[in-house]
Amino acid sequence: MFTGIVEEIGVVSHLDTNDSTGGTTLTFTIPSDSELLKDCHDGDSIAINGCCLTVTSFTPNSFKVGVAPETLRITNLGTLKQASRVNLERAVRADTRMGGHFVQGHVDTTAEILSVAQDGNALTFRFAPRSRDMLRYIVYKGFISIDGTSLTVTKVDDVEGWWEIMLIAYSQERVVLAQKGKGDTVNIEVDMMAKYAEKSLAGLLGAESGTASIPLLEKMVQRIVAQGLGGKP
Repeated sequence: MFTGIVEEIGVVSHLDTNDSTGGTTLTFTIPSDSELLKDCHDGDSIAINGCCLTVTSFTPNSFKVGVAPETLRITNLGTLKQASRVNLERAVRADTRMGGHFVQGHVDTTAEILSVAQDGNALTFRFAPRSRDMLRYIVYKGFISIDGTSLTVTKVDDVEGWWEIMLIAYSQERVVLAQKGKGDTVNIEVDMMAKYAEKSLAGLLGAESGTASIPLLEKMVQRIVAQGLGGKP
């Protein structure tokens, strides 16, 4: 579990796409004065651009993680190159102040940056998700994790298929999103509470597998009519 409050920006120092296990290993370095790894152990979880990965080995200023094929398919980690910068956050402790929101580190989809616009000293980013179905979990003033950064949705257009966030000056200096532009991709994790709410409501309405195949309101109307409760002449 994470909070979406980025602790450090790391740099890709080595990529091995065919390691000793036949998989992919990424190595990241952090600043010499960073405390990110001060209490690290093999097997610990670190969110890298919002994706929860397991530390396989580390030194005071670097660590390695293994990346599964499914992770490369779902996230943007496969686009990382030598010297790419990434957001880093350690798994949250039970006694940590919750400054962001509950982030699982389980990326739902990626999104493309459609535009970046200056608004005073802030930047407004507009995104379109690779999986348009994700839009149903994105609501005005709701939480969203973008490359592991907890942000607030400032505008949503379900018809055109995009949403916006605003990145304040303070955050621009501390997360990798500020250096991205139109056409770049980001990892997206929607608020998990929205998915739990949807599944609970879908179950009450009798939807198969806990997921509604049509809008919930339409299903409610159909059910009322089918039960003969729509009124008699």
